[in-house]
Amino acid sequence: MIPLAVRQQLNEAHARGDYGPLLGLIPYAGLIGIECQRQGDELLFRLPANPDNIGNPLLPAIHGGVVAGFMELSAALYLLIHSDSVSIPKIIDFSIDYLRAAHLRDTFAHCQLWRQGRRVTNVAITAWQAERDTPVATARAHFKIEPQKPLK
Repeated sequence: MIPLAVRQQLNEAHARGDYGPLLGLIPYAGLIGIECQRQGDELLFRLPANPDNIGNPLLPAIHGGVVAGFMELSAALYLLIHSDSVSIPKIIDFSIDYLRAAHLRDTFAHCQLWRQGRRVTNVAITAWQAERDTPVATARAHFKIEPQKPLK
């Protein structure tokens, strides 16, 4: 079950379109600096450029683990916000394709729900920096969800 305090934060975030307080409940989101904003019906996740997230100081480029963590957390938040699950989505598997170096600049992510079954949901995530048509990484994630009504 989603704790009542989290459900209240989620409802308030929906009403105001401000997901900052909801992200404040997740320590890792604060550590890497994830932000979320609503643009119409779409959610856009942002990872601001931060020297603490550098993995390769020669380029400089964001650490691949930070990129993967950003994309996985974006997908989980997307499901938490858009699904009718009564529990917090739990990751089953995550597969990422790194397409190019994620240089030290703002990185964005967009999530798309591919399939929502009764217990498992599939989400596609695309991350880019300068241009949306030039992704730095793509990923697929499966999450376990709990339906609102018990299955027979």
